[in-house]
Amino acid sequence: MPLMTESSHTVLCVDDEVNVLNALKRLFRKEGYRLLTTSSGADALKLLQDNPVHMIISDQRMPGMSGTELMAKVKEFYPDMIRIILTGYTDVDTITESINQGHIYKFFLKPWNDQSLVLEIRQALEQYDLIQTNKALHKQVLERNESFRRINDKLEHLVQERTREVEIQNHALALSHTILENLPIPIIGVSDELMVVLINKAVHALDAGIQIGRPVSDYISGDSEKKIAEVITSGIPQEFLRMSIGFCLCNIYVTPLSREFSGKGAILTVKELESE
Repeated sequence: MPLMTESSHTVLCVDDEVNVLNALKRLFRKEGYRLLTTSSGADALKLLQDNPVHMIISDQRMPGMSGTELMAKVKEFYPDMIRIILTGYTDVDTITESINQGHIYKFFLKPWNDQSLVLEIRQALEQYDLIQTNKALHKQVLERNESFRRINDKLEHLVQERTREVEIQNHALALSHTILENLPIPIIGVSDELMVVLINKAVHALDAGIQIGRPVSDYISGDSEKKIAEVITSGIPQEFLRMSIGFCLCNIYVTPLSREFSGKGAILTVKELESE
């Protein structure tokens, strides 16, 4: 019947000699470990199936399954568990080989020194805790890196989409400017401050010297400023007949800007009249 006490660490002791198990119980009682004990390797493997164990301490010479054979199986199924062998002098070569193969963490010769054994076990469990903490931190780092990778991939995808959208918009804008520039009808853009902000090539044919950045009143006769301002404010298109631009008599159709540019300006479409 295994002995169990409450602790944050569980230690499994395996030995076919009851007096050895009792000695280990007395030795570890003050350490507060949760202690499991059994007398054979086969029973030890059964206990491990039902109990989370941090360290296993086993005798080397036992009937049915030796300590090193047990440790080889433990390493296969529970690789993180600390594996310690208690042995006599005659088994040192076997134990050394098992250490080299990674089956066991350390071995202690019988009879052991109680103080040294307790200290070594305590340090080994502290090392176990550090290793598990590092593994947990490493796992967190990997998970965070994966999360960051997914976020970066998503951002990269969004940036690519946005870049394509901007390229399409820029192309459409450039095409719009080209179309406007090459319209055979004179087009003049006017801001809400009644300044000329855009002209196309056909405007130059009016021979009125119209320049961007100048007041529209410099080029259009009469009370043009007031009329254009009313169209911009009201948002209602209007045609002004027989107005002079430079030396040309023209009809001017004023279209106010819409949507987010409502009230911000207007487009003047100019139709030159034939001389009478």
